[in-house]
Amino acid sequence: MKDITGAMFCYQCQETARGTGCTKIGVCGKNPTVAALQDLLIYISKGISEIVIKGDIDVNSISEINKEILTSLFITITNANFDSDAIENQIKKMIKIRDNLLKKVDLKNPHDSVVFRVKNRDEMLEKAKGIGVLSTQNEDIRSLRELIIYGLKGMAAYGEHALNIGMEDNSIYQFIYRALSSTLDDGLGIDELVGLTLETGENGVKVMALLDKANTTKYGNPEITTVNIGTRNNPAILISGHDLVDLEQLLEQTKGTGVDVYTHGEMLPANYYPAFKKYENLVGNYGNAWWKQITEFETFNGPILFTTNCIVPPKSEEVKNRIFTTGASGFPGCIHIEADENGKKDFSQIIEMAKKLPSPEEIENGKIVGGFAHNQVISLSDKIVDAVKSGAIKKFFVMGGCDGRMKGRSYYTEFAEKLPKDTVILTAGCAKYRYNKLNLGDINGIPRVLDAGQCNDSYSLAVIALKLKEVFELEDINELPIAYNIAWYEQKAVIVLLALLFLGVKNIHLGPTLPGFLSPNVANVLIENFGISGIGTVDEDLKLFL
Repeated sequence: MKDITGAMFCYQCQETARGTGCTKIGVCGKNPTVAALQDLLIYISKGISEIVIKGDIDVNSISEINKEILTSLFITITNANFDSDAIENQIKKMIKIRDNLLKKVDLKNPHDSVVFRVKNRDEMLEKAKGIGVLSTQNEDIRSLRELIIYGLKGMAAYGEHALNIGMEDNSIYQFIYRALSSTLDDGLGIDELVGLTLETGENGVKVMALLDKANTTKYGNPEITTVNIGTRNNPAILISGHDLVDLEQLLEQTKGTGVDVYTHGEMLPANYYPAFKKYENLVGNYGNAWWKQITEFETFNGPILFTTNCIVPPKSEEVKNRIFTTGASGFPGCIHIEADENGKKDFSQIIEMAKKLPSPEEIENGKIVGGFAHNQVISLSDKIVDAVKSGAIKKFFVMGGCDGRMKGRSYYTEFAEKLPKDTVILTAGCAKYRYNKLNLGDINGIPRVLDAGQCNDSYSLAVIALKLKEVFELEDINELPIAYNIAWYEQKAVIVLLALLFLGVKNIHLGPTLPGFLSPNVANVLIENFGISGIGTVDEDLKLFL
């Protein structure tokens, strides 16, 4: 099958080349062929959305298509899927879905995304040349359309996790179809698209609440938990990503086999859920944020299971041969594990490989504390309120979001270290790895770093803020002694940001750089209406915040 070199454009992540866009190969590692196929997958998803909206199709009647829309969006998130064959197969599946849907409605003047035809990869790549990000000429319209699409990608990731547990909300699908189809509408101007951006944030709150309900209903409310970061002398499997159902199935299948399971990256917060504490084979967490996997996978020695992003293309064949993928993730040459019709996955290949490989090499030891999701923190609200009223806690700093490779991200470690001792950090997402192993102490028994969990658990931080607003009887959430200094990397962080904006949170500092997909005019809208700003030096920002 044909591949292409050069001629791509992607600026959806924080590390995009020169802060403007990757044009030869993605900083993330995706090649132009993968980039083009991802563009086409989004395009066909827009076409399906146009049929659903203009054909007035009831989303309740197309449950399988709803799931495929989530998967298609999820596949295109940064660092999730690098497998061109898998993406091509998803395109073919979506074209078949589109054509079957089209037979049920009579659309007048259908958009090209509804009617175009491609027979093979060569034709897919040719078609992709004219439908990518830069096909929208007006940079402000382009910026807003992409902001909405990236928010939808984050929504799809969280929606798919909830669906895997058995929970969904058809109003979220309805919005996704409407928003995707709206990005095809040249009649929508800046004002309409800004309104749709805030609606994306509103639905972001809804999908994060849905996932929170799904996780806590099935696995219990996260509890304050001490997590081991050392190793045992047993063969082991490392599980990365966000999907708790995959972890549960892996733990069930490794029970009694003598194989340990360690979490990695964004899977760390799984250790906080009561349901997982019954598994003696869940040992703790190995390593740090996603980007350190390049060295940490070398020393782990055993197989690695990716349940979602964030994959970094491995440097050695030896490591690649130990990587397995499932769900929306994928990497060429790695075994991909599909679920059966009942949602069950067979991880026996991974378990058998683990038994034949050495146990992990210990790279650190000790323990870290987490589990401060909204239910746990609200149970401590009297203690927290007393600390605030007494002056023991002067301010909270929300420092959630993503970690990444840029050297400038050392800013967040330094910022945490220099915060006064009467401040508390609220965090969620892998940004916490910049400071969650620092010895920052506590305030009257309250740890100075309160980790709510994964990036989707940023919802918990919003619930905590709204509860404090209620307790202190304030009119505006921005009157709270809370400052927002958030790191971002990819599209799940985009939906978190839009959700916070919808909730009325203002004066968010976003770094280490502002998104490259924000045109100057769109950036000004966010600055003027919401007080969004970038970061400066640590000392300058501390003066400003304090």
